[in-house]
Amino acid sequence: MRDNWEDLANAIVVQAANDYRRALRVLKAHPNYSPAAKVKTEVEQFFRSEWYRSLSSVDGEVLIKRLNAEV
Repeated sequence: MRDNWEDLANAIVVQAANDYRRALRVLKAHPNYSPAAKVKTEVEQFFRSEWYRSLSSVDGEVLIKRLNAEV
């Protein structure tokens, strides 16, 4: 049962990272596109949240920096 919860936690974090990458790419091409800016802000808030810390041992700030460098 523990593996199922870990799989779910990992899937949530991976989806958030994918959403963040997508938002960054859109903002790179269209800096004023507010829906992408909203997703970026919401995912950054998630990566800094207590909920995120309960799902992952990866530091949220480090993840944000890595994803920004990647895109």
